Amino acid sequence: MNKFWNWVRNEDNTRTLFLDGVIAEESWWGDEVTPRAFRDELNTGKGDVTIFINSPGGDCVAASQIYTMLMEYKGNITVKIDGMAASAASVIAMAGTQVLMSPTSLMMIHNPLTFAIGDSDEMRKAIEMLDEFKESI
Repeated sequence: MNKFWNWVRNEDNTRTLFLDGVIAEESWWGDEVTPRAFRDELNTGKGDVTIFINSPGGDCVAASQIYTMLMEYKGNITVKIDGMAASAASVIAMAGTQVLMSPTSLMMIHNPLTFAIGDSDEMRKAIEMLDEFKESI
């Protein structure tokens, strides 16, 4: 899998994570940040973690999973937004014990969105789903 995150182990036993890419539940094109692979790598080490984020966002369910994993992690999480934490990436950014932003970085928070097709019943289901996602994040 071609992923857009990279772990670095520092000499002081802390780890640095560079998260650059689209966050997705499944890897359709082989370049998304997928929660299962992320969990495996998060749990291979111990100690505090610094995360640099530059992501346009993606799937809010996947971002929610990654947020939860980081919140449950035993060490401190420092988030540094050095590019952008847009959309679903802003959810992940909130898992930091400390969240720092470069003066030139961006954070974009918006209501969740989706694509839907079907009759009025399907449209109402889509609206209900979006309302639930909005409430949860």
